[in-house]
Amino acid sequence: MGLFAPINHYIDTLVHPTAQQDVLSAARHRAFIAPRLLGSVIALACFPAYLLVRGAPSAIELMVFAWLIVPILIAYFLSRTGRYESAHILSSLALTGLVTAVAASTGGIASFAAVWLVVIPLEAALSTSRRVVAVASIFALGSVGLLVWLSELHVLGPVQASAAQVALGVVSAALFATGLALGAEAQARTNFWLLYAEEDRYRLLARNMTDVITRHGRDGAVLFASPAAESLFGARSAQLHGHGLFNRVHVGDRPAYLTALGDAGALGTASSVEFRVRRDAADADGKPVAEFLWIEMRCRPFEGTAAAAPPADGRDVVAVLRDVTERKLLQQAQLDAHAEAARANDAKSRFLATMSHELRTPLNAVIGFSDMLMKEDELLLDGKRRNEYAGLINNSGKHLLAVVNGILDMSKIETGNFTITPEPFAPAQVVAACCDLLALRASESGVRLERRAGADLPDVVADKRAVQQILLNLVSNAIRFTDRGGTVTVAARAEAAAIIFVVEDDGVGINEADLARVGEPYFQAAASYERRHGGTGLGLSIVKGLVRLHGGDLSIKSRVGQGTRVTVRLPLDCEQVRPAQKLAVQQAAGVVSYLASAAIDDAPSNVSAEPAALPRRDDMRVRKSA
Repeated sequence: MGLFAPINHYIDTLVHPTAQQDVLSAARHRAFIAPRLLGSVIALACFPAYLLVRGAPSAIELMVFAWLIVPILIAYFLSRTGRYESAHILSSLALTGLVTAVAASTGGIASFAAVWLVVIPLEAALSTSRRVVAVASIFALGSVGLLVWLSELHVLGPVQASAAQVALGVVSAALFATGLALGAEAQARTNFWLLYAEEDRYRLLARNMTDVITRHGRDGAVLFASPAAESLFGARSAQLHGHGLFNRVHVGDRPAYLTALGDAGALGTASSVEFRVRRDAADADGKPVAEFLWIEMRCRPFEGTAAAAPPADGRDVVAVLRDVTERKLLQQAQLDAHAEAARANDAKSRFLATMSHELRTPLNAVIGFSDMLMKEDELLLDGKRRNEYAGLINNSGKHLLAVVNGILDMSKIETGNFTITPEPFAPAQVVAACCDLLALRASESGVRLERRAGADLPDVVADKRAVQQILLNLVSNAIRFTDRGGTVTVAARAEAAAIIFVVEDDGVGINEADLARVGEPYFQAAASYERRHGGTGLGLSIVKGLVRLHGGDLSIKSRVGQGTRVTVRLPLDCEQVRPAQKLAVQQAAGVVSYLASAAIDDAPSNVSAEPAALPRRDDMRVRKSA
């Protein structure tokens, strides 16, 4: 290898730059240049030794040795121009000229040299070009015709070759043909290994790339699937063959999947589609589960059939499948964010409308009646009328205070600044106090208010004022949305380590579509701004926040026209529960803040949003955390 390395390197430098870009073309150029260059150089180097043995050469021998320069020139022509077929044609023409001249000098068509004419098309076959073979065959046949014609005209002399020369001519032709055969075999072997290496590279890419490459028949059946299918679909490639992939496609996406394949096969155009595919996976316990992935498929006609006219039943299709689940989730998140932004904007508009009603109405009453009192001399108001106006002003002021207190309480809960002050108390007393406070309102509304709380209930450790506010808001809502003649029931019972309060009514009920959103700040399930029932939409939101601060939970069951049942579960000792739920409370504040941007749906609800007004005693106020 060390001896031939410089020669191989020199031959490599003679390959034209345009051929060096392709491995197969470079190999063909080297196979053309090397034998002609080396063979001619070796033969010319042997010429002095031939003279010593042979003596003075004949004219034919001189012509043969002079012709040896031609292959060198043709090799350099290919090296400088890169015109492979032209070099083969020049080589065939030069060999035909030499054979014709030697045969004409040694007896014409009967000469020993005429056998070389058979070798000319064989040499041209190494070019793998039909054009070159056809031209070389024309050269050889033309030479045969010329020699026959000259022989018929008796222009050529008699055969002057000896038996040794004839034998030498035939043997040399046979050896040259053998060399051509070996060259063809070497070139074929080179082509095979180059093709194998190319296929191996493609196979390596197909095995290691994350995208799946498939080939589909004219009926859409999978004929081939790359090894990447195992990691993408959790199944072997063989399991996707036939209609295995189609069976994994989500039922709702199968029409789009088949349409994309059909368009690529029948119309011969590239197409793409996104669909869901079932993937085999396993859960934490190792049990098989099925999950769906979003797949993007880009398909086009198979390269071998794309240029031909499409058959009646279409072409084969090659497709590339890629997992786009993360992208689809991101798109869905963006859509959700846009929808949430729209809901927040709508909630803002509705909140302003709600606040406009809740604040303007009592303020107008306060200003109007106070103006009348200021002008009592002009209006000649009597004492009874002044007391009436003062009462209206007082009620309006209390309503404004209740609205402001509700907003402030909701703000504290959202920001996490609401701190409860636990103390032991009897739940039955709180139930009785709430019912007593709302008994007059229930009587004015024509609603029967019942309470079911035994005196034997165990004491609870909780913020008494917060629990009272929870019950007042729930009972006030129930009374407000119960028609005249209805019943509102307030019950309390002990269960395990919890106290359960239940407020139930037989009022208008809540639409199932609105039930999930009940408790969102400023939410009122009403279809218009006419507002059959007043309120800010904060009552139940404050209830949820207070319940969560105590480590409890709230549930609502309701049916339209049949009433609503609200259940509040609080621990008997919230002091033991709250430290473990400190983090949960902080998270709850963030959730409540998120809910504050929700919009109002269309349906009547029997849950009011207005927090009940409470007498604010200093020793029972919920203190702000330091």
